[in-house]
Amino acid sequence: MSSNTSLSMLGGLTAAEFLRDHWQRKPLLIRGAFPDFQCPLDPDELAGLACEEGIEARIVEEHGSDGPWQVSHGPFDEAVFAELPERDWTLLVQAVDHYVPEVAELLDRFDFLPRWRLDDIMISYAPPGGSVGPHVDQYDVFLLQGSGQRRWQLGGKVADDAPIVAGIDLRILERFEVTPGDDWVLEPGDMLYLPPGWAHHGVSQSDDCLTLSVGFRAPSADEAITSFADYLGEQLPASLRYADPDLAPPEDPGELDDAAVERMRRLILDTLDDPAQLTQWFGRAMTQPKYVDQLVPSETPTPIDDLVAALHDGEVLQHMPGSRFAWHDLGNGRATLFADGDGIACERKLAQALCTNAPLDAELLDIPGAAETIATLLDAGSLGWIDAEREE
Repeated sequence: MSSNTSLSMLGGLTAAEFLRDHWQRKPLLIRGAFPDFQCPLDPDELAGLACEEGIEARIVEEHGSDGPWQVSHGPFDEAVFAELPERDWTLLVQAVDHYVPEVAELLDRFDFLPRWRLDDIMISYAPPGGSVGPHVDQYDVFLLQGSGQRRWQLGGKVADDAPIVAGIDLRILERFEVTPGDDWVLEPGDMLYLPPGWAHHGVSQSDDCLTLSVGFRAPSADEAITSFADYLGEQLPASLRYADPDLAPPEDPGELDDAAVERMRRLILDTLDDPAQLTQWFGRAMTQPKYVDQLVPSETPTPIDDLVAALHDGEVLQHMPGSRFAWHDLGNGRATLFADGDGIACERKLAQALCTNAPLDAELLDIPGAAETIATLLDAGSLGWIDAEREE
């Protein structure tokens, strides 16, 4: 898609205009972003997901029996929903795109952004009055109204140390003042974009209010530094240590002087300042599955001949739900393919093809090394056969 193509889902802005004027800068309300939108699932189906093992779900009750803003974590028994009050509660189910293909298809509409930045689609249900309180997210989010009506009020960008309500399992702002003019009721198909750090409060106005939240990955500095250091630490030789060949007799043997601190600083900075290693770590970090147990590796390696024969027979592979792919150019027609936290060197053409959402068929076998790479991904659980009934 050209960055100059006008997108109805961005209110007629081009991708370049949206990224220049709004992305991580200021909110954007888009009326009719998805015209005639039909939510891919209904409240009962969402509640059904919340009852399944392994699916991350929460219920937030503003006036819970154990106090205000009570949070319960799934999986839930069906009887729980019958006991809830008629208003002022919310069900939130994370990563619904991993379980409902029709929800996952919505991510294709956000191809004006890097695919590896996408995190997941959370869907919330709320009867009248349901909300999770005024709060701040530290990542970009598109809030698409699926059904019913939700009133959104914005409070502007807030400081990192803004006080939050103590003693509850939610980060609700103690103070929330609505910015004049930033108060809207969204109808199905309307969408609101919010950059990180923007205070917002959404309250259901009607029965069967469903809101789809498209969130984005944004590792914090502390997470990134710790993860990168761990990645490097696994590869550094034991011989790379603090050294002081320029040591002079100390005036005071107990002093940790500036020269010693500078030697340590140089060791750390020289070790960390490695663009190639940073690239390899970053690709792995940004393609880590959201849930580590979601991908199921094969118990036995896939025979290459069987794989090639199946593809030539017309069978087709696809990315498994929750699987993440990205690629980085290495030059000379080569690339690193990042898949679910791992990295594979391969032909750039192959990496590009594997990072699309298109089904993967026998045409890929024309690329050198394709069969071996595909077999590796199939064995890792990153790819699977489209025909779910096919015997492995």
